[in-house]
Amino acid sequence: MSEEAMVLLVQDALVANGIEDTVLAVGQFNPRGHTGGMFVGGLAAGDVGAVLGGAAESIGVGAGSLAGMRASDDMSGLPAKMLIGVSATAVYGFAASTRRAQPTTLTFQIERSALQVTVHQRVNVRILELVDTVSGSRIELEGNRLPVTHSKDVIEHLRG
Repeated sequence: MSEEAMVLLVQDALVANGIEDTVLAVGQFNPRGHTGGMFVGGLAAGDVGAVLGGAAESIGVGAGSLAGMRASDDMSGLPAKMLIGVSATAVYGFAASTRRAQPTTLTFQIERSALQVTVHQRVNVRILELVDTVSGSRIELEGNRLPVTHSKDVIEHLRG
């Protein structure tokens, strides 16, 4: 899906929430730890399945990966999948089942004037930390490096 289509989805969600603002960039993100939880869960369950032998190891890896992702997402307190929109004045986080789906719930709204943005590069994801310098509140997200998620576009707009 094009970034323009994702921008329209989030722009419509802002209007539906009574927010008058113009979205400049949108990307798909997960809570920090989403991908790491998948690897840890898969490794642990794969080892258990290996004891049983045969197809049990493969089944264990698959089931453990899903369980690890879900556990990590649940601990974060954020939706497992989000569309993050950036305007000139704010950052908006919406729950969205896919990057093609209409966002459902406004999860957070942070004013950019008091926002500290930090990005950490990892092998297959970028970690985006959004810190409200007034309250100290922190939101930690991870964006996949696949271009179709447009997470890089959001990070570039936030870094200026």
